[in-house]
Amino acid sequence: MDRRPIKSRDTSWAQWLAKVIAGMGISPNFISVLSVVFSFFGYLAYCQASKTSPYWLILAAVTIQLRLLCNLFDGMVAVEYNKKTPMGDVYNDLPDRIADVLFIIGAGLYCKDLKFATELAWLTSCLAVMTAYIRVLGTSIGTETYFLGPMAKPHRMFILTAASLIQPFIVSIPLVYYSLWIVMIGSAITCVRRLMAINKEKMEGK
Repeated sequence: MDRRPIKSRDTSWAQWLAKVIAGMGISPNFISVLSVVFSFFGYLAYCQASKTSPYWLILAAVTIQLRLLCNLFDGMVAVEYNKKTPMGDVYNDLPDRIADVLFIIGAGLYCKDLKFATELAWLTSCLAVMTAYIRVLGTSIGTETYFLGPMAKPHRMFILTAASLIQPFIVSIPLVYYSLWIVMIGSAITCVRRLMAINKEKMEGK
């Protein structure tokens, strides 16, 4: 599978840390699974925020970023340090889908008292998974790997992170709730854009 273009991959700190991780003998598959662990803790943080204090949302935001760091380093360790495995593509993609669902459903549970919040979270998580499914489906039938937005994984996680960080300080506005609407609409648009790109490539190549 092609790699998502990530600017931070070329930074000196990322390259140094990837070298350290690879030198410790940590496998890229383990890093991928670790992203699900962080996502589960993010889910718990959202649940705790709904029951006690909104400041738990800050922890949720931190776990989102830790998940993204795992997504960065599993690929760097696998490719730059030749630690790819036969099941590497599965480990690279499947944990991401689990993580998406955990974070989005967690955010929905945080604002469950708002209208349609639970349904919104489930629909948003389905669309988030669908964006990745369409990308992989296109690759499986021989097209380019399309990481088109406007709501690819980094964009989804940025919206959730920003909303979760700001929400504890502006409790009068349901920012997490609104962020789910943004991610949901953006993910639907992303699905359509990727399908259109795949269709165009196949039609022009026939």
